[in-house]
Amino acid sequence: MGDDIATLTHLRRARDLMDREYAQPLDVPTIAARAFMSPAHFSRRFAAAYGETPYSYLMTRRIERAMALLRAGWSVTDTCMAVGCTSLGSFSARFRAVTGETPSAYRARDHSAVIAMPSCLARVACRPTSSSLREGSEHRVP
Repeated sequence: MGDDIATLTHLRRARDLMDREYAQPLDVPTIAARAFMSPAHFSRRFAAAYGETPYSYLMTRRIERAMALLRAGWSVTDTCMAVGCTSLGSFSARFRAVTGETPSAYRARDHSAVIAMPSCLARVACRPTSSSLREGSEHRVP
């Protein structure tokens, strides 16, 4: 049991790094080092604990932050770079896979309801998940 708690503590430390430093160039070996694990072992343990790979988790966090910037009126290119993506094409493809629409279409939508929400509720209401990707369905996020 003690090993499980220690492992979860290390995984949480790595997940917190991704949450905090999502805009930095992060890769699995760098994140795994934070968890004191080899990259392969870390990837397996992270997926078992959180239900998605470290890369998928990081990209979902980046898309979540990108959605907020797009709602605030940022350009797609500036948003892409601000969240740590270096390829506009890859960013747009991942954004569409997670949200079901392109970044431009998402930016153009009316977000007045989300803007009127308290930020704590807006975060929950707009949080993208990778579960829809595993199930093969697209969904719209407010």
